[in-house]
Amino acid sequence: MTLCRQALPKVPVPPLKQTLDTYLRSVQHLIPEEQFKKTKAIVEKFGAPGGVGEALQKKLLERRDKTSNWVYDYWLEDMYLNNRLALPVNSSPVMVFPKQNFRDHKDALRFASRLVRGVLDYKALIDARALPLDFARGQLAGTPLCMEQYYRLFTSYRYPGLKSDTLKVKMDAASSGPEHIIVACKNQFFILDVVANGKQLNETEILSQLEKIWKMGENAEERLPSLGILTSDGRTEWAQAREALSKDQTNRDSLALMENCLCLLCLDEPSSLEPRDTTRALLMLHGGGREKNGANRWYDKSMQFVVGMDGICGVVCEHSPFEGIVLVQCSEYVMKYITGGPSKMATASSVRELPPPRRLLWKCNPHVLGLITASGDRLQRLVNNLDMDVFTFKGYGKEFIKKQKMSPDAFIQVALQLAFYKCNRRLVSTYESASIRRFQEGRVDNIRSATPEALAFVRSMTDERANFTDSEIIKRLRDAINAQTNYTIAAITGMGIDNHLLGLLRTARELNMERPAIFCDETYLTSNQFILSTSQVPTTVEMFCCYGPVVPNGYGACYNPQSDYIIFCVASFWENTQTSSAVFVKALNEGLLEMRDLCNVGNTAGTKAAGTSQGTGPARKSGK
Repeated sequence: MTLCRQALPKVPVPPLKQTLDTYLRSVQHLIPEEQFKKTKAIVEKFGAPGGVGEALQKKLLERRDKTSNWVYDYWLEDMYLNNRLALPVNSSPVMVFPKQNFRDHKDALRFASRLVRGVLDYKALIDARALPLDFARGQLAGTPLCMEQYYRLFTSYRYPGLKSDTLKVKMDAASSGPEHIIVACKNQFFILDVVANGKQLNETEILSQLEKIWKMGENAEERLPSLGILTSDGRTEWAQAREALSKDQTNRDSLALMENCLCLLCLDEPSSLEPRDTTRALLMLHGGGREKNGANRWYDKSMQFVVGMDGICGVVCEHSPFEGIVLVQCSEYVMKYITGGPSKMATASSVRELPPPRRLLWKCNPHVLGLITASGDRLQRLVNNLDMDVFTFKGYGKEFIKKQKMSPDAFIQVALQLAFYKCNRRLVSTYESASIRRFQEGRVDNIRSATPEALAFVRSMTDERANFTDSEIIKRLRDAINAQTNYTIAAITGMGIDNHLLGLLRTARELNMERPAIFCDETYLTSNQFILSTSQVPTTVEMFCCYGPVVPNGYGACYNPQSDYIIFCVASFWENTQTSSAVFVKALNEGLLEMRDLCNVGNTAGTKAAGTSQGTGPARKSGK
């Protein structure tokens, strides 16, 4: 991690005309013609010489000169901190580990102690600035990337606020007192000091402390109310509850210990559910509600490592400090550490007598107990509402796509558009996260995948199939993939439109201007309702990432392309009758097989490829 961030360029401010032209092009085919005419007139007025747009653009360019990243604060507030929805499902992504086969709870605690040791080793690499520098893969591969997000993995805490949250990052973590992890066990919280007499605990010592915590958790007389459930609530509700809690000194002390920990280790009770992929994903996203492990969490903390006694394990991540790639890198390091070599259990003689772990104490008056019940009720509604389908497509993987000389990510994005069109006979505003880590403090911008070329392709595969020859449809597929690839390159090089438009809007607000018409227009509002929210999160170790939808009538679609299969995690809400994860996955499976057959037809220069989508490929199975 030797490259200092100053060596990276600042994120650019795109030319105003370019952004406005791209914006019009990205919405024209998604809205009625009359509405588009109105939008076009508003946009042209905004971008006219001497108009409002030019004045705001000038201010943005000045801001770029004065800051290391002009969009960072705007984006963080808009994407996360101002959002009032509960963190589980709506915001916090999870990493789902392979099912572990524990013989008993002692076996699970051995796994957990090894996991903690792996986390501490990874943190030591971060603290020593010894992580290898990341370089871009995929499009424009080889560019060095900003490493700032790694420094926030174990030093961040998201404080709830009545109107907006605050993300606090401890920059000088070393001087802030002894390091500790919070262990959640049976909805109780315990302090596990990871340093004793200036020396970190070894694996055997960690195990010994975890066994003590397990015994303390079993003691029903000392059990306190399940306070963790409050952090699963809407952010304003949790801010109000935290205010009520903070009136007592005992609670203030416990909150401070929670807020300054490195991470959480959540020792979960067995769920008594079939541990297929979909179930494990659901349990990682929301803990199964208050009846299961939903209160055995503290959602404000960036990293929560979950070890279920039934072998259901993974990581829950508060998303505001860092992106999925950082979660992947840390998770993969820890899993490799756990499975890598013989257990590093120390001999009995080298194990120190350590003071017992301490329980976090809480004082709860009847008002707070009422809030805990209400938070539990709301979490249960969220649990009951989430419709998740983890689907492993085994027809082919990224190697087949590469052989077609196509980008796997662009190909999968077009397949998602085809699936959505099959279900709804229209395309909608789509979000695909695009990393801008090529720049100082870069986070993400948006790739708007519902391109005009994607619409032309999906129509030729469905409603207009009879009107086109296979070679014409293949050309449309290539056009759609090229359009997607070109948009991706624009976004990752700082030329996306979403951050730019947000910057112009926020600049108008800072200047106390009346909100410009472009941002009051129905088209702008609907174009920011991402009914399809997607992200590629590839892994090199067996595990997968998932998250919920970002709007009530939407889908969250996370995918992990491997050489010869692709894992899709599709989430929606049961309460919305327009969406169904199972229906979407069925359409996705069909579309991927049809796209393969189309490519095979093209490869054999018009001769019919052996085997069509009827009767080939895997039967669709939900959750493995």
